[in-house]
Amino acid sequence: MTASEQRALVSIALRAAHADGFNDLSERAALQRAAASFGAAGIDAAAIESDIVNRRTTLAADVAELGTPDARRLAYEIAVAVTDGARTTVEDTFLAELGAALGLPADVTTGFAAQADAVTAAVPATTGGTPTVTTSAAPDPAVLDRQIVEAAITNAALELLPETLATIAIVPLQMKLVYRIGQAYGYELDAGHAREFLAALGIGLSGQLLEQVGRKLLGGLLGALAGGVGRAVGNQAASSGMAFATTWAIGKLAVQYYAGGRALDTAKLKAAFGSLFDEAKLLATRYAGDIRQRAKTIDVRQLPALLR
Repeated sequence: MTASEQRALVSIALRAAHADGFNDLSERAALQRAAASFGAAGIDAAAIESDIVNRRTTLAADVAELGTPDARRLAYEIAVAVTDGARTTVEDTFLAELGAALGLPADVTTGFAAQADAVTAAVPATTGGTPTVTTSAAPDPAVLDRQIVEAAITNAALELLPETLATIAIVPLQMKLVYRIGQAYGYELDAGHAREFLAALGIGLSGQLLEQVGRKLLGGLLGALAGGVGRAVGNQAASSGMAFATTWAIGKLAVQYYAGGRALDTAKLKAAFGSLFDEAKLLATRYAGDIRQRAKTIDVRQLPALLR
């Protein structure tokens, strides 16, 4: 992949993240952190973002930098990844415009979007209102701990795979984990409640997806442009550890939150998450072998079933 193609892909990813207007401040902060991470590869994402916001560059100019069909298809997949989970009408319009600009056949764009939607449908749809309390049962802490570790291992393994769909699956699995933990403590949740919980921790969904896409893209381990990398996992070890740590910390904090009757405020949630995340980064090394083994067994075509 050339430097100009790489920059164009980052620009398209940022355009996708901008498509909904950045109405949520926590999401905006997460996106800024994600954009800053591209600096390690010599890409000034802040400057690219400024050009987009101030309309000094165009989508057509980005597309013109993508010289191969594989690069153009990857651009579309990245945009779907960044917007997926709860796409708005505005985001759907952006994806349609992008697909047309890339010259991709309709069956390619609708097919991939449908696959992505199937992955993100793992958590029950948003219904609104407050979580319904259904029982006062006390779950087995050992069972919950194992569920959290399993989810963290799976997400870390997904981070090792080159397919864009694997990247898309990470956030839904985190949301599903929150849903299951809430359910274990007697709360019937939906996707909206799980999303709100992650936002309270300062984890923007688009921001996290952008960061995951960036790590894979800049590491040469994403989509058709990955070449012969396949399931080679060495270059992604650090990123895999981040996925493990984020998921584990989310799960452990969800246990505290729902066991305590959803009483923690946002500031305390964020502080607790930071502490758990630091602990989890050390814990990830203990499960490195399990993560590599899990990566070898995941069939990306079966991701919806994996997330059920």
